[in-house]
Amino acid sequence: MTLPAPSPEALAHSQSLHAAIAREIDAGGGISFARFMEMVLYQPGLGYYSAGARKFGAAGDFVTAPEMTGCFGRALARQVAQVMGVSAPHILEVGAGSGRLAADLLLELEKLEALPDYYDILDLSADLRERQQATLAAAAPHLLARVRWLDRLPDAFSGAVVANELLDALPAHIVAWRENGIFERCVGIDSHAGFTWNERPANGALLAAAEEIGRQCSLPPGYESEIGLAARAWAAEWAHRLQCGALLLIDYGFPRREFYHQQRGRGTLMCHYRHHSHPDPFYLPGLQDVTVHVDFTSIIAAADAAGLELLGYTSQGQFLLNCGILGLLEALPTDTPEYIRAASNINKLILPHEMGELFKVIAIGRGIDDPLLGFARGDQSHRL
Repeated sequence: MTLPAPSPEALAHSQSLHAAIAREIDAGGGISFARFMEMVLYQPGLGYYSAGARKFGAAGDFVTAPEMTGCFGRALARQVAQVMGVSAPHILEVGAGSGRLAADLLLELEKLEALPDYYDILDLSADLRERQQATLAAAAPHLLARVRWLDRLPDAFSGAVVANELLDALPAHIVAWRENGIFERCVGIDSHAGFTWNERPANGALLAAAEEIGRQCSLPPGYESEIGLAARAWAAEWAHRLQCGALLLIDYGFPRREFYHQQRGRGTLMCHYRHHSHPDPFYLPGLQDVTVHVDFTSIIAAADAAGLELLGYTSQGQFLLNCGILGLLEALPTDTPEYIRAASNINKLILPHEMGELFKVIAIGRGIDDPLLGFARGDQSHRL
């Protein structure tokens, strides 16, 4: 595959990050892939999500569901309203991207007469904060006073937590199950000053997780895949912070036995650059997104062990249907370009061969007894 060439300025930016990673590798003799992923995505001033390049939408590297149609956020608003109604009128969105989802949620919640007292956004990128502020100021200026930007997770929270495509961007380790043991795949420097793979014996929490997965999924020697310790820790952390409410997590991934399927022997690592997808994480560090799919079994296991409850798990397509996305489409005038665009993009969001099945929605919470409407039909919690 031939990928688009970066501008001279973008290339210089990538080379600066490459040099920073190389210095850390030289200092320690290698780094875990999780640390490499953390640096290429979040290194201050240089990482993909920390620097100023445009990431979302047609001009960026990928398109997320909220960018495709406002009906995504409007449907999600119905589930958010229900959660707030049985907990507290408060929303926290973690990793808010361009701010499009925040705008759509607020505008629909206004129509539903279910506005939150506050809509908090936690995002590490100053550049993305500015873009979110601009999006909200343009789309919902009268609601901007309800929006607050946070620098860290709140110590205590009640209400609805929303995270769309967050978990896939949390740094993950890569593990190889070999004939002579379990090894962690690490990143080193080759003779041409480029990045290369090497391995070291896995240990600690990573080894324990890999042994458990190997037993449960009967993995053969030579199998390689990712283990998201950071995603597990993030979900479990909410047990110490969530007083009443639910986390609504939307991302691509599988239950464990599908994630670690025998035919997926090289894992799920994928990179996104200028609307091209490819598997090379060493390409132009800082200029491309690096992601891994989500093992949803590990997410709920970590949350449950910490004291939270599984409230629902289903495909994105089924969730959006349960939340009335087709009714939102039917309310649009059928002879307009807006309807045609919305219908096409809603199909992409809900059809199994598009995003409808690969993307999942999982709800984890505390203090909610009522069944959640987004999981009223087609709940797949038994598959976890």
